[in-house]
Amino acid sequence: MAWAPERKRAEPNSRDPRASQHGRDGRGRGRGWSSTSSHVETRASGSREPPLCFKINNSMAGVVIGRGGSKIKDIQGMTNTKIKIIKGDSEAEVKIFGSRDMKAKAKAAIEALIKNKQGGYNSRSSVGNAASQPSVGRGLSRDNSVREAQPLIDWDQIKAEVVEWEKRKWADLPPIHKNFYVETKATSSMSQVQVDIWRKENFNVMCNDLKDGEKRPIPNPICKFEDAFGPYPELMKSIKKAGFQKPTPIQSQAWPIVLQGIDLIGIAQTGTGKTLSYLMPGFIHLNSQPVSRGKRNGPGMLVLTPTRELALQVGAECSKYSYKGLKSVCIYGGGNRKGQIQDIMKGVDIIIATPGRLNDLQMNNFVNLRSITYLVLDEADKMLDLGFEHQIMKILLDVRPDRQTIMTSATWPDTIRQLAHSYLKEPMLVYVGTLDLVAVDTVKQNIIITTEEEKRSLFQEFLQSLSPKDKVIVFVSRKLIADDLSSDLSIQGIPVQSLHGDREQSDRERALDDFKTGKVKILIATDLASRGLDVSDVTHVFNYNFPRNIEEYVHRVGRTGRAGKMGESVTLMTQDDWKVAGELIEILQRANQSIPEDLLSMAEQYKLHKQEKETGKKPRTPQEKFREFY
Repeated sequence: MAWAPERKRAEPNSRDPRASQHGRDGRGRGRGWSSTSSHVETRASGSREPPLCFKINNSMAGVVIGRGGSKIKDIQGMTNTKIKIIKGDSEAEVKIFGSRDMKAKAKAAIEALIKNKQGGYNSRSSVGNAASQPSVGRGLSRDNSVREAQPLIDWDQIKAEVVEWEKRKWADLPPIHKNFYVETKATSSMSQVQVDIWRKENFNVMCNDLKDGEKRPIPNPICKFEDAFGPYPELMKSIKKAGFQKPTPIQSQAWPIVLQGIDLIGIAQTGTGKTLSYLMPGFIHLNSQPVSRGKRNGPGMLVLTPTRELALQVGAECSKYSYKGLKSVCIYGGGNRKGQIQDIMKGVDIIIATPGRLNDLQMNNFVNLRSITYLVLDEADKMLDLGFEHQIMKILLDVRPDRQTIMTSATWPDTIRQLAHSYLKEPMLVYVGTLDLVAVDTVKQNIIITTEEEKRSLFQEFLQSLSPKDKVIVFVSRKLIADDLSSDLSIQGIPVQSLHGDREQSDRERALDDFKTGKVKILIATDLASRGLDVSDVTHVFNYNFPRNIEEYVHRVGRTGRAGKMGESVTLMTQDDWKVAGELIEILQRANQSIPEDLLSMAEQYKLHKQEKETGKKPRTPQEKFREFY
C-alpha cells in the first residue's frame, strides 16, 4: 500500500524504440521539444470535435512554436486547446483540438503572432536593400541594423484581440436576472445598534464589502425564514418539514446578500449551514430567470466541491429541498462515467461536481457550461489543497463572466484571497467567528504526548472507555494505517468501517452509510473525509496521527460537537509533530481548553531548536532532543 497522496511515475512505452533509447542513455530527459522531431504534437485524447485545420508558411512554424515551445504553450494555456504543427515541403499544417470557440480563439492568437512577425520581416527587407554593398564592414553593419529593426512580439495587441474575441464569444447570451430580495419590515426596521448586538451574540458575525471605491451598505441579517423566503411558499414548506427552528448565523447574514445578486465569500466553520446558505437562493435564481429552463440548452447552476463525499452530500441536500422540479446530477471521479454523461444528456438544471471529472467531460464536449448563471466554489480552501486550481481555471473559461459566484471556505489564507480576486466580482465577505483559525468551543480537546510504539495501547484504552451509544471517527495519516487498524478491530470482533482513496467508490459509499445509520460505531478515515462528512451524532474524534497542518486539525475536530451538542477529541502527538506545537497551543487557548505541560515543553524545545539553527549552532540529534524533552 502506498502513501497518500500518490504520484504515478510515467513509464516509457515498450513499443516505442525512441522511448526505450531515452530510458537507456538518459538523453531527452526534461526536453519538452525534441530536436530531431519535425513537428510538435499534442493530443486531445477522446476529443469528439474535429480539429480546426489551416496552413502557414514553414518559416512561420518556429514563430508560432517559440523558443523551447514557449509561445505555443502560452496559446494552449490561454485558450484551453491542444495544437499540433506538421511541417511540409513549403507549408506547415496547423491542427487545433478543443471546443469550437476555443479553437477560433487559438487561431486568432496564431494569426496575430504571424502578422506581427511578417511586419518585422518587411522592416528587415528594407534595411537589407539599403545596405547591399558586398564589403565586409557594410555586411556587419547591415546585420546589426536587422537585429535592431526586428520588433518584439506585441503581447498587448494579442491580449486586446483576445478581449475583443471574448466580447464576441459572449455577445449572444440571454439576459440574466440576479436581484430577487424583498426586505421585510421587520428586517428593515432594525437599528444599527440592534444589528451590531445580533452579530455579536451570534458567534461574532462580521461583514465587509470588498468593492473598490465607495462601499455599499451591508444588508441587515434576517431573523426568521419568512424574512428571506416569505414569497416562496414551496421553499417554506420544505424548511418547516425539515424541522428547522431558525436560520443559522451564516444563513441569516448571507441570504440577504445572495438574494440581491451580489457575489459572496462565506467563511465559517464546518457544520454551520453553509450548504443551504447558497442552495436556497440558487433555487430561486434558477427558477426566476427570463429564459425558461427548457430553452436554456444546459444547466443553470454549478457547484464545485473538492471530494466525492461532499458532492454526494450536496446532491442529497438538493433532493431533500427540491424546488419546482429542478433536476440535479452528481459528477465525480470513480463514479460511472457513462451513466453521468447519460444523466447530463437527459437535461439537468444543477450540476454538483468535482473539478477533475467535470473538466474531463468539458474537454470532450459532453457538457455545456455556457448556460451557467449561478456558480458555487464550495470548500475552496480544500480544493486548492488538493491541487484543483488548474482544473477550476479551465472550467471557468466556459462559464459566462457575468454570472453570480458564491465561494465558501473554512479558512481565509492568502491563496483563497487570490482565488476570490480572480473569479469573483465586487464580492461581500461574511465570516462567522473570526478570520483567525479557531477550533469549535463545543469540543473538549485532549492532547496526549506519546511515542509511535505506545499509540496502539492508547487507542485500545480509548475504545474500552466508550459507551455503546458513542460514535467515533478515527483519523490516520496513511491508507496503510487505516487498513491495519481496521483489520485489528475486525479480528477482535469490533464492527468497523474505513474510508480512504484506495477503496472503490461503492465501498466508500457503503462505509459512510453504515456509519451514518449506526450499523458501525467506528469509522477510520484519512483526511479525505475530514471535510464535508455530514454526520451530526459523532461524539468523539480520535487523531491517531497528527494532521499535516493546523488547519486540518481544526477541520477534524469540527466533525464532533455539531448541531449544538458537545463532543470530545483525543489527539496523539510524537516528537515528529513538535513544529505545530506552538500553533496548537494558540488554538487551545482561544477555545478555552486546558494545555498539557508536555505540550508547552515541546513548543519551548522547538523554539530553542529554531534559535540554535538561526545562530549556527550544531543541532542535536532527534534522539538527544527527545531524551532531553522527557
